[in-house]
This record gives sequence, structure tokens and C-alpha cells, in this order.
Amino acid sequence: MIKILLAEDSKFLRVSTAHALTRAGYEVSSAADGEEALRMAREKLPDLILLDMLLPKMTGLDVLAALKQDLTTEWIPVVILTGMSQKNAAKLEADGAFAFLEKGSLELEKGSTKLLYEVQQIIAKIRGGAGRSTTA
Repeated sequence: MIKILLAEDSKFLRVSTAHALTRAGYEVSSAADGEEALRMAREKLPDLILLDMLLPKMTGLDVLAALKQDLTTEWIPVVILTGMSQKNAAKLEADGAFAFLEKGSLELEKGSTKLLYEVQQIIAKIRGGAGRSTTA
């Protein structure tokens, strides 16, 4: 089963997104702030991290940097899940993000269909060799 860590400070989005991902067959852990996300990433070693940029205690950008500087977590694909504009995608990918999902384009208020589709596409790319470099 694919393990996903969801770091999102909005309780509504965190709970509804985690529920949708769990229903889709993923093992989901969630964090409400940046420090918790970093700790959970190191403990659980998820296959994928969905990371909001605007988190309390530690920003998503700081979490991304810490993950990419740590040998235990540097291999984990991090998908930025944010309300920020798509124009930030290139910089975030240069900083180590695997992909960028804009919350507005996912239409989360209408349900989880688009999010689940995007996650499925990202996992297919990871399985194609762009993610973890082990033979698990």
C-alpha cells in the first residue's frame, strides 16, 4: 500500500483530503504544521508527501529544504499542494519539489476527483523511476 503524508493546516481540507485518499486505497498520515510534517516524514518514511506551503511553526518551503538536506528523506517525492500561483512551480521544483498542484485548479470544494486523478498520475510517474531509488 502506498503511504502518503499530507501536511495541511486547514482542518477541513486535511480531514476531507485524508478521507478521500484513504477511500482510494492509500495509507494516509496527516500533519497540521511544518514541524509535525518533518517529524512524521522522518518517522514514517512515506512514499509521497503532499505539502502545503503556508504552514504554522515551519513553512512548507522550510520543510521541503529540510527534507531534501536529510539523507533519510531526500528521496521522498514532495508534491506542493498550495493556493499559490502556478508561476511559483519552477522555483519550487528547482528547490526539490517533485510536482506542484494548485488548490484552485483541483476544485476541492466540488470533491476529490481531480485531486485523486492527479495523485494517481504522480504515483505513476514515481513508479516509472523518478521517485525512490530502492528495489522495494
